[in-house]
Amino acid sequence: MEDARASPSSSSQDTNLPPRDAWQQAYLRVAPQWQQLKNSSQTPILPISISRVNQFDAGRLDIEMSAMLKDQLVKVFSVMKPGWLSRYEPELDAFLQFLIWRFSIWVDKPTPGNALMNLRYRNENATTMLRKEEVRTGLEGPGLTKSQKLWYCLAIVGGHYGWTRLQSFSAFRSWGNSEQSSWSRRAWVLLQRAESFYKATSFLNLLLFLYTGRYRSIVERVLKARLVYERPNMNRAVSFEYMNRQLVWNEFSELLLLILPLLNTASIKKILFFPFSNDQSPGSSAEDDACPVCGVNPIAISFIAIPCEHKYCYYCLRTRCSAGSSFHCLRCNAQVMAMKRSSPQVNSIAMVKKKMEKPY
Repeated sequence: MEDARASPSSSSQDTNLPPRDAWQQAYLRVAPQWQQLKNSSQTPILPISISRVNQFDAGRLDIEMSAMLKDQLVKVFSVMKPGWLSRYEPELDAFLQFLIWRFSIWVDKPTPGNALMNLRYRNENATTMLRKEEVRTGLEGPGLTKSQKLWYCLAIVGGHYGWTRLQSFSAFRSWGNSEQSSWSRRAWVLLQRAESFYKATSFLNLLLFLYTGRYRSIVERVLKARLVYERPNMNRAVSFEYMNRQLVWNEFSELLLLILPLLNTASIKKILFFPFSNDQSPGSSAEDDACPVCGVNPIAISFIAIPCEHKYCYYCLRTRCSAGSSFHCLRCNAQVMAMKRSSPQVNSIAMVKKKMEKPY
């Protein structure tokens, strides 16, 4: 009886044993939670804000540095035949950009502009692999990988050189003036569309950069190469005061270059000096034979302004009348309605009278 009773109990214990693949099922249930805990130990980089002005200034300084190196290199070839170096200007620019890339980005060092602005490139793809104890300021992260550096060189140096040479070749071959059905015309249209697409994409990237402060160029956005501060406790080497002064003077000079050609200097002189003029009556007897604008005496091609009949050079009077519809005579301030050539007989008689009046 005892054996009979023992046998059912042993069979019940065997039925309560877990199946052989129970550990696999338990692992599958716990795996998502374990992965979540594992990911929580790899916290993302702290949100940081990099000055957009610093990033723009760094790019501008790199351009200025390349221009300085180019000027020094051009002086080396100054003894060569004039115009010889201009044919190889794209190659020269590509060579200088390659030198800057080779001795800065390739060796994990910042470019001259980035160094002055306390910036460096960081690989954003590798920042998520950092642990909590490795993140302190949010600026941590490895530099660019070798593949990112090579792609950066191909895009910046090779892309700029190839596009410049392709544009010059198409312009030299006159692809734009070819027939509509020719392959050169289609290639030229394709180049124009590619350029328009690149400009539109660059504009959109600029808007995103101004909004987020990341990736100032399309190449940086594609390669995930972000500019961050190299040292968190160091300011930029170029002060804002100097940069602001340069920006103000540059903008002021450009404003003057834009406005000065549009000003009518004759009208300004008329407004400033007419109240002090003693000759304000039309047909005055003290009228001088010299042109009121350029001062040439005697006038080679003499034209008179109507109705005041004061004499001008043809070029001076024609340009003033064409510049504005309300040109006023510089001698009497009368509005010039028309112009006609002065009679040569009248001019000769006036010159004879003037010579006769001179004492011997």
